[in-house]
Amino acid sequence: MQRVAEAVAGDPAGCAALTVTGLAELTGTSEATVVRTARLLGYPGYRDLRLALAGLAAQQQSGRAPAITTDIAVDDPIADVVAKLAYEEQQTLADTAAGLDTGQLGAAVSALAGARRTDVYGIGASGLVAQDLTQKLLRIGLIAHAPGDPHLAVTNAVQLRAGDVAIAITHSGSTGDVIEPLRAAFERGATTVAVTGRPDAPVTQYADHVLTTSTSRESELRPAAMSSRTSQLLVVDCLFVGVAQRTFEAAAPALAASYEALAHRHRSLPR
Repeated sequence: MQRVAEAVAGDPAGCAALTVTGLAELTGTSEATVVRTARLLGYPGYRDLRLALAGLAAQQQSGRAPAITTDIAVDDPIADVVAKLAYEEQQTLADTAAGLDTGQLGAAVSALAGARRTDVYGIGASGLVAQDLTQKLLRIGLIAHAPGDPHLAVTNAVQLRAGDVAIAITHSGSTGDVIEPLRAAFERGATTVAVTGRPDAPVTQYADHVLTTSTSRESELRPAAMSSRTSQLLVVDCLFVGVAQRTFEAAAPALAASYEALAHRHRSLPR
């Protein structure tokens, strides 16, 4: 981390032009170290540090703030919106992948693969991600639920026990309607997982395993609920693929059966 900090302090313009992989190679470190350094310096992820370096470099060169940023303005042409969003998504995914603890991920995958039942809790945009994960797990023959009602989430959670898994998805890590069912599941002996953008957030108090996501910087037209979804979906996909690998002999025929059922339904619908 000291090598990374010295590099960005010594050449902000040069480092601002590098991806997280490029800066890791330049400093002889890893992508995870670069992301950790960015967070130690007070930035949510490497993308935010990179923007700050670009701004600093522009100010050093001209005394003015940079003319172009990745923020989306109300009068941006649609082509610029596409380019800026694509850049944001790429950086968010790169930061999340670099900062993801694969040990924690592997442990969560093992718990999911052997679970009697899995509950996934999320509200708002995180609720959509919770539904995405449960649909994936159902299609490979596992029992999974994503209760959208907070009361139902708690009543489901109190039925869990050892051998079950509960997953909380919350960017802020402080959403009470997500923390409460996770706490109930934790107290009843279920294996608990938190997918959050804040590794020290309240939700982690009740999590056996914590999977940290990264998000792009918020703007008026791009709130956290939108930017956090990308990194959450990456983590969800990693969980699903890991479980499918561990349970392949059962997952493959279950997935084939679900495809066939949907294809048959499509063929039987009136044209």
